[in-house]
Amino acid sequence: MKRINLNKLEHSVKIGDQCPAFEPNVTEDCIFYADDEPIGFFMRQMPKKMCKLADLADKEFRSENVPKSLMDRTSSIKGKFKHTATNKGQGVEQYSVILGSVPPKPMVRRPYPSRSSVHSVKTAQTFIKAMLLLAKESEKLIKEILPEQHEKQVELFKDVSEKWRFGNLFTSSISNYNIPAPFHRDTGNIKGAVNVIICKKHNSKGGDLHVPDYNATIGQQDNSILVYPAWRNVHGVTPIIPTHEGGYRNSLVFYALKAFKKL
Repeated sequence: MKRINLNKLEHSVKIGDQCPAFEPNVTEDCIFYADDEPIGFFMRQMPKKMCKLADLADKEFRSENVPKSLMDRTSSIKGKFKHTATNKGQGVEQYSVILGSVPPKPMVRRPYPSRSSVHSVKTAQTFIKAMLLLAKESEKLIKEILPEQHEKQVELFKDVSEKWRFGNLFTSSISNYNIPAPFHRDTGNIKGAVNVIICKKHNSKGGDLHVPDYNATIGQQDNSILVYPAWRNVHGVTPIIPTHEGGYRNSLVFYALKAFKKL
């Protein structure tokens, strides 16, 4: 795999800014290095087994089998989600599904951790199993390409109970459909751990991860995988533009939350 050295640049991007369109400048299989240390990697095409699992998870996710938090872009209340998979035909649909562990949220009168309610939905079991297998295959890939990172993440998870894990190296998963994220940093993640972002794309362009610290835009095509420490830098997702009717971009993400260390 190609080596890409990430060198910090000055920029004016602030957290909360919308991520504009950028042409991808990272399009080849590569390992990312910062300060001469490997911190992540990108593959244009995952191994066949992972592609099949991602195809299944994506298909189930988009079906009526899985309950989703839905947000319509035409909504007058920005960021308002409805817990339903209906409400179709009212603009471009955006929805998401969380699996695994959910941290305490005292502000919404839930001062305790929990598991995603989707786990109790019978029709969602195929989706959950596909995502869990995909998480475990991602872990194998990390061990193969970034063995030191794998070892580090295993060590970090010694303080995370089996009860709160999704796979072995993650606590949670989120699938985002047609959601171009504004610039943010994943400050709730375990420092030192990496995220896995698997992209499913159909008849659409854009939806690429941009990291302004390095002026890096990763061209996330269908069945690509990006492994990156999302706590490390501000990043955002470029606009998603369908090229044909029904076009979409879906990201299948695995991450590790620090709220579950020593819990």
